[in-house]
Amino acid sequence: MPSRLGGLTRAVLICRSPRREEAPGRHTDDDGGMASGQSPAARPPTTPDGGAAERGEHWWPVALAIVVTAALHVALPAKYRVNPAWVLPVVLLGLLAALIIGDPGRIDRQKTWLRIITGAVIAVLTLANLLAAGRLVDDIITNNKLFANNAAALLAAGGVVWATNVIAFGLWYWDLDRGGAAARAHRPQADPAFVFAEMQHTDYAPVGWVPQFADYLSLSFWTATAFSPTDVSAIKRWAKLMMMTEAAVSLVIGVLVVARAVNMLQ
Repeated sequence: MPSRLGGLTRAVLICRSPRREEAPGRHTDDDGGMASGQSPAARPPTTPDGGAAERGEHWWPVALAIVVTAALHVALPAKYRVNPAWVLPVVLLGLLAALIIGDPGRIDRQKTWLRIITGAVIAVLTLANLLAAGRLVDDIITNNKLFANNAAALLAAGGVVWATNVIAFGLWYWDLDRGGAAARAHRPQADPAFVFAEMQHTDYAPVGWVPQFADYLSLSFWTATAFSPTDVSAIKRWAKLMMMTEAAVSLVIGVLVVARAVNMLQ
């Protein structure tokens, strides 16, 4: 009896074949084929330079800045603004409408004509403000009687020119850095002209952080206020020259307007 049980046990052990161990990271599918341990479809989409795909920023901050500059220019005395007063707002709003229609939703379409119109909008408001700044400085230097007894009006005019200067240069930085907003939407890390603190301290910024208009406006404000490099570093020569130009314009306007206003009050 025991010999029969022993023979039966050996027969069962011989019939059972050991299971072959699978290679790490691979498994056998139901059809007997080998499949990888991770599905490629589960990986998030990436941009050509390896970053996370971006959709681009909204139009409304840029549109609001352009509308504000148009309103500020109209608020200037007739001698300092483009006349008739409706010309500049109509031109700026018309070009802005063309931009939004050509690239609706988020800013992500890389078209040459859109880049040209964007540059035209910023150039128009910049030239109009430089014209106002030049006339204001000329009046102060030649002791013009326009603000002879009105220091508050002089300070208001100087403030309008200064604020428009800040917005204009913020738009330039926003439009020229890394090929513009649409290019940054597709290749956010490509060839930067400015290095922001968020790019260096990645532990305190969201993954794939990309500067938007508010960041460039902040850069412009502190350049015009501090007259020195801010926490944003310019690493391209054209960017350094633009920051120097903005600081110089702000310095001239601030010193002359404040000095003249103080002299009136004495």
